[in-house]
Amino acid sequence: MEIKGEAKLLRIFTSNTDKFKHSLLYETIVFAAKRYGLAGATVTKGVMGYGSSSIIRSVKFWEITEKLPVVVEIIDESQKIDAFIEKILPWFDYLPTGCLITTENTTIILNKEGNGKNKLKK
Repeated sequence: MEIKGEAKLLRIFTSNTDKFKHSLLYETIVFAAKRYGLAGATVTKGVMGYGSSSIIRSVKFWEITEKLPVVVEIIDESQKIDAFIEKILPWFDYLPTGCLITTENTTIILNKEGNGKNKLKK
């Protein structure tokens, strides 16, 4: 799928331990985005953060299972992002923890698909 030009960026700030229907919330969102045909999604794990109703959390080398912030980012055409938000927004009614969802208009400069092969030759 080639998208270039005006688009919308969806960001969902949540925790790596938040669950929806017994699955990790960030995974559920990414799999749903794929099913709905959105161009792509990225999940980034934070090393430190806090929300409006939580304490500061940070990664420590000895704390492997610490609760940490994650950000799910999805970019696609505005109408596709808006439709996806409508679909997933009710999920957050059942989430007992806090989260933040934002959108912003963005411009895609380059959207180059790879072929899955490393083209570097020795």
